[in-house]
Amino acid sequence: MHPMQTIAVRAARAAGQTIMRAYTELDRVEVTAKGINDYVTNVDKEAEAAITYQIRKSYPDHTIVAEEGGENKGDNKDYMWIVDPLDGTNNFVRGIPHFAVSIAVQYKGKTEVAVVYDPVRDELFTAVRGKGAKLNDFRVRVTKANDLNEAIVGTGFPFKAKQHTETYMKLFASTFANCADVRRAGSAALDLAYVAAGRMDAFFEIGLKPWDIAAGELIVREAGGTVTDFTGNHGYMSSGNIIAGTPKATVSLVKNFRPLLSEALKR
Repeated sequence: MHPMQTIAVRAARAAGQTIMRAYTELDRVEVTAKGINDYVTNVDKEAEAAITYQIRKSYPDHTIVAEEGGENKGDNKDYMWIVDPLDGTNNFVRGIPHFAVSIAVQYKGKTEVAVVYDPVRDELFTAVRGKGAKLNDFRVRVTKANDLNEAIVGTGFPFKAKQHTETYMKLFASTFANCADVRRAGSAALDLAYVAAGRMDAFFEIGLKPWDIAAGELIVREAGGTVTDFTGNHGYMSSGNIIAGTPKATVSLVKNFRPLLSEALKR
């Protein structure tokens, strides 16, 4: 195993233990609003601290960018860890058993190692650049779906960016009219991991953050999938607008979306 993957897995499992301990006593979880429809709990912060501790033990000079703590700069600028300690906080708070820990390691701007860990099901999705993707110890591949009309497509509503609601509903209607079915589960990291594992054929969402997608996008690509932004380019890490899936499903979604995009989503 890649040495940084070993630490990323260790950190993800440590965070998962913290999360699952709290999940058995949800009435004790402290929830605070960060913004409109945007919440953080003491568990997010504790899980992030557990991850940071594991990374710092082995790589004290690396930079860590985390959802709750922001950028924690290290002396070595080449390595950056991108961390979401609890992707799917709203599910967690409501007791819906669908959330994950997401950790990616970038070297000079390229993601080299990715881990998405579902502590409820003890499912560990991993990838190392050029080495393929795995679920626990088994290789995974995207499906062979050749046509959108046979595809199950995952999505997420832009609940933190409701200015895009009108355009999003057009994208949703186009997708639903042309695919087999749609899923909306509430954790982008797991949605991407599910695409990689062949549980869904494609996924799209507006306005995600780097920590939502940094790990999942490498896992999809290493499983043979394609990841683009809404214009078919590779600006999804900066725009947060992402399409991921089998190569043909991704191409079909991009083609369907192009005439429907607002000016704000063409960037």
